[in-house]
Amino acid sequence: MRRRNFISLVGGAVAWPVAARAQQPATPVIGFLGAESADLYAVRLRAFHEGLRETGFVEGRNVALEYRWAEGRSERLSALVAELVSRKVTLIVAVAGNPPALAAKAATSTIPILFVTSDDPVATGLVASLSHSGGNITGVTSLAVELGVKQLEVLHELVPTARTIALLVNPTSPTRADTLSRGLQAAARIRGVELHVIQASSESDLDTAFATLPKLRADALVVGADPFFNSRPQQFAALAARHAVPTMYPFRDYVAAGGLISYGDSLTDSYRIVGGYAGRILKGEKPADLPVQQSTKIELFINLKTANALGITVPITLLGRADEVIE
Repeated sequence: MRRRNFISLVGGAVAWPVAARAQQPATPVIGFLGAESADLYAVRLRAFHEGLRETGFVEGRNVALEYRWAEGRSERLSALVAELVSRKVTLIVAVAGNPPALAAKAATSTIPILFVTSDDPVATGLVASLSHSGGNITGVTSLAVELGVKQLEVLHELVPTARTIALLVNPTSPTRADTLSRGLQAAARIRGVELHVIQASSESDLDTAFATLPKLRADALVVGADPFFNSRPQQFAALAARHAVPTMYPFRDYVAAGGLISYGDSLTDSYRIVGGYAGRILKGEKPADLPVQQSTKIELFINLKTANALGITVPITLLGRADEVIE
């Protein structure tokens, strides 16, 4: 064999696997933008990965994830999503309220976006409608107002002597705060309860808000769902214990941290659904063709130790309906 032919043959043999590898499709990357803290997401992420796995995707095998956490500081969202866009991720999952999703929507009109929110995504302009989201975005939502009304009812069932109840909202999320306030004011009037709306958007505000409860003669408190609040379950549990105020929360995280009771949509169910949507989009489906799903699974959690510390006897009817009683 001539030397020239030999070199060509060997060169071709060496180049072939390199070319073959170059032709293999790149691993898709999901950018995960969380409005809260990473340490709150272990259970939620497990549910998200279950949804992904049901569609054939496993992190580290055929999909990669990049995480960004705002730690409850909404002013960081734009910069964090800009990092994901510059990374050229295949898909962005923006969770814990409308602000992360709105930040993602403002940053890109081409990268698919999935959200998990308790806000009304139509009223806030996130999507055109629940059935036809339009554009590059869709996800899962729960009806916060309806849940807020039910939270008030359950709290009053737990503390039937309460005549004055406070509602804590974050004024930096005005649409959510106003909608929730109006809904609970109407529900409170029906039940013959006086409702005071108090606000907090910073660490010092939380201390001030709880300190005003005795002045308002509030017998109990409802904490509205909000990323800033949700990233501080331990602080809320400690403040509620210090002021000895029976408090209703939106999610289990608060009750696990020592809070009294929570009633709200199942976060694990929502994240599993979004994980499934993510897999479908990675397979080629478009967000515009996937309707916004509404969370229908509602969970009730009660911390019996906290109830005993507050001198509250939990009705058998509530105990029987609870998904979990923490003792």
